[in-house]
Amino acid sequence: NDSTTRLDKRGERGSNSQPSFFSCLSSPNPPPPPTQEARPAATDVKPDSGNITSPKKRKINGSEREDTADTISPSPPKTLNSSSSSSSGSPTPLHIQKKLRFEDSVDFIGLDVKMAEEAAAAAAAAAAAAAAAASCSNNKSKAVFLTGGVGHHANGLTKTAGSGTFSNSKPGAAKKLVIKNFKEKPKLPENYTQETWQKLKEAVEAIQNSTSIKYNLEELYQAVENLCSHKISAKLYKQLRAVCEDHIKAQIDQFREYPFKFSENQVFYKIDKCWQDHCRQMIMIRSIFLFLDRTYVLQNSMLPSIWDMGLELFRFYIISDLKVQSKTIDGILLLIERERNGEAIDRSLLRSLLSMLSDLQIYQDSFEQRFLEETNRLYAAEGQRLMQEREVPEYLHHVNKRLEEEADRKHLTSDICCCKLPGLTHLLDENRIQDLSLLYQLFSRVRGGVQVLLQHWIEYIKAFGSTIVINPEKDKTMVQELLDFKDKVDHIIDICFMKNEKFVNAMKEAFETFINKRPNKPAELIAKHVDSKLRAGNKEATDEELEKMLDKIMIIFRFIYGKDVFEAFYKKDLAKRLLVGKSASVDAEKSMLSKLKHECGAAFTSKLEGMFKDMELSKDIMVQFKQYMQCQNIPGNIELTVNILTMGYWPTYVPMEVHLPPEMVRLQEIFKTFYLGKHSGRKLQWQSTLGHCVLKAEFKEGKKELQVSLFQTLVLLMFNEGEEFTLEEIKLATGIEDSELRRTLQSLACGKARVLTKIPKSKDVEDGDKFSCNDDFKHKLFRIKINQIQMKETIEEQASTTERVFQDRQYQIDAAIVRIMKMRKTLSHNLLMSEVYNQLKFPVKPADLKKRIESLIDRDYMERDKENSNQYNYVA
Repeated sequence: NDSTTRLDKRGERGSNSQPSFFSCLSSPNPPPPPTQEARPAATDVKPDSGNITSPKKRKINGSEREDTADTISPSPPKTLNSSSSSSSGSPTPLHIQKKLRFEDSVDFIGLDVKMAEEAAAAAAAAAAAAAAAASCSNNKSKAVFLTGGVGHHANGLTKTAGSGTFSNSKPGAAKKLVIKNFKEKPKLPENYTQETWQKLKEAVEAIQNSTSIKYNLEELYQAVENLCSHKISAKLYKQLRAVCEDHIKAQIDQFREYPFKFSENQVFYKIDKCWQDHCRQMIMIRSIFLFLDRTYVLQNSMLPSIWDMGLELFRFYIISDLKVQSKTIDGILLLIERERNGEAIDRSLLRSLLSMLSDLQIYQDSFEQRFLEETNRLYAAEGQRLMQEREVPEYLHHVNKRLEEEADRKHLTSDICCCKLPGLTHLLDENRIQDLSLLYQLFSRVRGGVQVLLQHWIEYIKAFGSTIVINPEKDKTMVQELLDFKDKVDHIIDICFMKNEKFVNAMKEAFETFINKRPNKPAELIAKHVDSKLRAGNKEATDEELEKMLDKIMIIFRFIYGKDVFEAFYKKDLAKRLLVGKSASVDAEKSMLSKLKHECGAAFTSKLEGMFKDMELSKDIMVQFKQYMQCQNIPGNIELTVNILTMGYWPTYVPMEVHLPPEMVRLQEIFKTFYLGKHSGRKLQWQSTLGHCVLKAEFKEGKKELQVSLFQTLVLLMFNEGEEFTLEEIKLATGIEDSELRRTLQSLACGKARVLTKIPKSKDVEDGDKFSCNDDFKHKLFRIKINQIQMKETIEEQASTTERVFQDRQYQIDAAIVRIMKMRKTLSHNLLMSEVYNQLKFPVKPADLKKRIESLIDRDYMERDKENSNQYNYVA
């Protein structure tokens, strides 16, 4: 302890001090010169402080004196200095060197501290100290006073001043403090142990015989505690075990001789009563011997607790007996079988016996294996019979009923359900949600059952999905069927399979497998399905429903390998929607674009985004063109609108040369001059196939506005020059390609809005047909949109789009190979193939890959190694 001990006038320790047995009182230096007045106060030092010099005021003998703190360094040995005034009021400084040491090892719990010297020696020391004080009245050091007759406390121990004095009164002489142990503990009376055990034994036997106990339970508990306190615990434990063992031994005879009659269940009731009595008795006995159980037994890990000792004895002498155990287990199995067959039994008795087997830790070794074998035999036979007799849903409900019965018995086996899955496909086809939920619950109980169900789940999805994708007859409805099928399996996973992640992942893998069995076609059809939903005139869904539809389509899109095929067809359809103005919603278009960007990255949608930018820039250019026209004062009643398309962003269109009216040609030249004046070095190529016009027409009914394509415009303008024209004349005058002209005339003369009359009347346009203006044309609307007859996309056009995709893929393959070789410099053929497959996002045949490698070798991007033909080197 670092604090300095203070002594007041009575010799007691100050309230702020903390005593330490290892503090020593010493004065290593000779007394310094005396001062005028001794200050009766000691300095206070905190354990964690360095040098402290704070003054404090103390009240001693009713008078206040100011302390000046001395500098104290908290380093061993610790020094304790104190000063006080004598009883006469005159200062009598006294310097005594005291040294404490322990002669023996000391138990600090309950010390009897005695001083080595007697009271007479203390008195002599005090007299010598007084004489020394008279000769050193001017001593400057602080004095220590040991006043006799007054006791003080140190660490909870009482010292009397009469007995606790120092043997040597000379200043500076060593003083000896002797600390001794207590006197010997009181011994127990001679017959106490035997008499006490006799009381305890009588109490234990009274509990075992269900008679009244003579003694108070508290008295018995105290007796056990007394015996344990005097180290008789081991003997007491052995005696208690012997008494319990003798009692349990006596119980076995009643079971060996008892007749085994199932009709009366007497053996079971006897065993159950014996077990219940044993448990009750051991609880009472343990409550009396609780001190023994919590001290001696707890400290000896090899000894079982009193309760475990009772279980061990009951197991060893009663249940482990072959006859008793055989009768018990056979009877329990017979009771269970009777109940399974519908007979009424005592459920509480059965539950108690099973609990006994579990508590005695023989359930698993002696009962469970036989129980599982009997259960397996019973339900295997019943399962085979019922699977032949009943349908799958009915069979599942029966199995669930059996499971509930077993769970109610509290001894459920995990092998009860081992049915096959012949009807799973039937349940899934008919979407039997309740039966599928029950099936999943049953298989979840079976060890490995979920894995079996998972395998059948994967096989079903692959089989059903393949029938949708592979059959060309279902191309029109393929995407919608895939969406419906995806909704169906999602619903089954959420409701029936409890959103099990294994089934979710298995579904994704199965979809990815079957949807790519037919390369490219699903991607093309998904693009067309999106086009049908985003095209104007689609009034099937609201904006919210359309957004949900696009989200579902994106889920299917994720499973496709050939996403570049989707991009090609989607870009083609998007261009039509933007240029012809058939897009249902710009927000929906941009939403779909953002979904594609999130799924495939910015590179995938860069061209699609460029198409939207072109449309926005074209609007700005047309504003500037109108201002240009006004500044130039160019006459004309035709309003021209031009969309400027960047060729790299848009699909490739074959230009078609047609004969435009002079007014249109003049406007084209004006716009060309305007645009090239602002953007030098660019080339404009007019795409007449994408143009459309608004014509003002006068019929007998009145004026109308016709919204038509550029080709339809050229045909209709001819009838300002004449009344009737043949197919050949129109073809010669307009320069429109034959098939395109026939579709154009068909839309004007054979559609809903027939502004031309065809002779002879028919649905198709044939050679030699004549056309004239229909002056009697009537329509309820003022502005009429005459749609161009949409030519169905031919196989050749589809093939050409696919071919363009393959060409683009070749460039991607070449770029990937060059990137890899540039980084690796040298690479073997197999490693190069593996790296390329990892980088490409579409499937490639090994033969196509080899062709691209040969092409790069021919173009000197890489070369074969001269020593190893299976290795390639990069050519910088």
